[in-house]
Amino acid sequence: MTQTQEALTKSCCTADKTTTDKMVDKTTEEVLNPRVDISETNEALILTVDLPGVAEEDVDITLHKQVLTIEAKKMECRHEGVNPYYVEHSAGLYQRRFKLTEEVDRDGIDATLKDGVLRLTLPKAQAEVAQKIKVMTA
Repeated sequence: MTQTQEALTKSCCTADKTTTDKMVDKTTEEVLNPRVDISETNEALILTVDLPGVAEEDVDITLHKQVLTIEAKKMECRHEGVNPYYVEHSAGLYQRRFKLTEEVDRDGIDATLKDGVLRLTLPKAQAEVAQKIKVMTA
């Protein structure tokens, strides 16, 4: 397992209490922890995030310092003329955070949403080449 894979796997977490309290009125919304699969190719890490019932305009992905945050707002689904009897599809805020390592090219991150599945491609950064420093006589 690479350093990035290990960091992503260990750092899957929801926001801390102070951040969550600022974003969500706990009396009306629930913070949901979406399921995430992490896979790897030779060129990138792929995060596949389940966001059922979320529209593209309700997804917010930010990268601040080393923390990649995925937030998505799921609206309550109401059908006119129908009274809910039993509901398992709750409205709320999806939220996941991942700490990235230097192995990820932050400028190349790409995201697509299709059929309730968010796919993030995190390209691997080019390996740094050691630089030789010439010593001169003073």
